[in-house]
Amino acid sequence: MADIRTLDLNLLRALDALLDERSVTRAAARLGLTQPAVSGALARLREAFGDPLFVRTQRGVLPTPRAQALAGPLRRLLADAEALVRPAEFDPATAEMLLRLAATDYAERTLVAPFLAALRAEAPRARLAVRPLEEAHVLAQMERGDFDLALMRLEAAPPALYALRLLDERYVCALRADHPDAAGPLSLDRFCALDHALVSLAGGGFRGPTDTALAALGRRRRVAVSVPSFLALPALLRASDLVAAVPERLLRGVSGVALLPLPLDVPGFTMIAAWHERTHHDPAHRWARTLLAAVAARSAAQAEPRMSRPAWRSGRPRP
Repeated sequence: MADIRTLDLNLLRALDALLDERSVTRAAARLGLTQPAVSGALARLREAFGDPLFVRTQRGVLPTPRAQALAGPLRRLLADAEALVRPAEFDPATAEMLLRLAATDYAERTLVAPFLAALRAEAPRARLAVRPLEEAHVLAQMERGDFDLALMRLEAAPPALYALRLLDERYVCALRADHPDAAGPLSLDRFCALDHALVSLAGGGFRGPTDTALAALGRRRRVAVSVPSFLALPALLRASDLVAAVPERLLRGVSGVALLPLPLDVPGFTMIAAWHERTHHDPAHRWARTLLAAVAARSAAQAEPRMSRPAWRSGRPRP
């Protein structure tokens, strides 16, 4: 009697070919095997099922009633087995996927909003769940499956994650449009003399990349206000004489806010999409990452010519 624990799937493929071809020679050709190999497979099938399965005739082989009874279930079994190993197909127009994304508020404004618009246009039944990004815990959260994709700074990404470079960002000086210094340009002395607002994502901080760059020049500024979110800045700047060094894309085009070049070199940053090995080969997630890359490329194409152009590509985890 056949034991599923020891039955070779290739034997079932040979049985299926014999049922269709009614010939050992033709079944061998169909399977890409030699005739003796198929004859050997038939011998093992007879032993496994305890039945002759086929009898020889002048025109080939004829199935026994037992073999005929196996034909239908066998085809369904082989079809199910092929479906298991066949690459899954993904049609964005009909897919009901849920994409879970973690992002900073900067990424929410610059990338998530246009990405959502593109997602709704191409995959109208897809859903997007966005949560705050916790850089220190991103790897552990991805390993637990808390979310699928993280929009974050390149330098903060764990090397174990895959990464897709999205855009390069630079810092500019933001102030209200009718600020006394809005006509610019700002000198370094004037920049240091003004009161500043600073975004501290961890909350309560009064030092950032601008302060590090100033310290290298032997200068300092006065940070009068620290806020935990970039999204709080526009209203704060419009209501005061404060200035802020901010990523350019964050406040570009915001009403009532002017942007000026900084009077010193403050290193910018690179935004990436990061993901875990568990979603790397999934067709739906691969499609979503391709769409995100296209959205980022359009954003880069709209940037000012003096900004560096991002080169983005999928990459394996960094060693």
